[in-house]
Amino acid sequence: MLAVVQQTLAITAPVFSMLFLGVGLKRLGWIDDAFINTASSLVFRGTMPALLFLGIVKADLRTALQPALLGYFVLATLVCFLIAWGWAIWHWPQADRGIYTQGAFRGNNGIVGLALATSLYGDYGLSVGAVLGGVVILCYNTLSAIVLALYSPHVKSGPWAIAKSILGNPLIIGVLAAIPIAYWRLPLPGWLMISTQYFAQMTLPLALICIGGTLTLASLRNSSAIAISSSLMKMVWLPLLATLGAWLCGFRGADLGILFLYFASPTAAASFVMARAVNGNHQLAAAIIVITTLAAVVTINLGLFLLQGLGWL
Repeated sequence: MLAVVQQTLAITAPVFSMLFLGVGLKRLGWIDDAFINTASSLVFRGTMPALLFLGIVKADLRTALQPALLGYFVLATLVCFLIAWGWAIWHWPQADRGIYTQGAFRGNNGIVGLALATSLYGDYGLSVGAVLGGVVILCYNTLSAIVLALYSPHVKSGPWAIAKSILGNPLIIGVLAAIPIAYWRLPLPGWLMISTQYFAQMTLPLALICIGGTLTLASLRNSSAIAISSSLMKMVWLPLLATLGAWLCGFRGADLGILFLYFASPTAAASFVMARAVNGNHQLAAAIIVITTLAAVVTINLGLFLLQGLGWL
């Protein structure tokens, strides 16, 4: 268990270091709001779609395709999304409901989930986790686009407008463009892959620095109750419900462990980028990311310890 704790820290510590770097750069005056706006737009429109595209293109969709596991994940994600959204409607102001819902169900599977799955289950965890990651990306971005469009004052929320916002979302375009290439293993020029890799590597540093640059004590205080509620939903209640459901459906061993890690991952940095893109409460989104990333060190390890103690893994 100590090894898992160290692995979780090794994954989350770099995330925190970049967040705090953003805080420091903003205080030093090396970055300002104009930079954050421009960089966030670049991440949303360019570097993150490139990162998602590469992640799917490099995945072996044929060998690691498990319909039962993928189907359960999609169903559980939809249920978790509806629970988070329902709680937001019941408890929180309308303007913050989209940000709350996205923060409560959208996990950082590309970094935390996949890395831990690979660490614990080797090549099997890598292959299954990578294919699952493709499904994750499509589900998360579609549902996020819907709920953010409904509550954003700057985005039209009719059925056709929401459909356009989904199909026009750069993150979803990146995923859809990659799926046929990955499935049929279409060759791409080496120079194109390397250039895309260079471009995509800017994603996480830029996104995390922008998140840190928006964090202030005042914003954390103002959004503390909503951020803590969304974080508890993301790190405790929804992973508990989804993992229990997976066990009841017959998943055991590595499959159950991978599902748990994906459900229990902290809120993704992409949630901040999408909140900023629709002019939502990006400070609330940033606070949720910080809280869930910090909590992940405790909750993920406790969850694995409990699953092992019950003999489910």
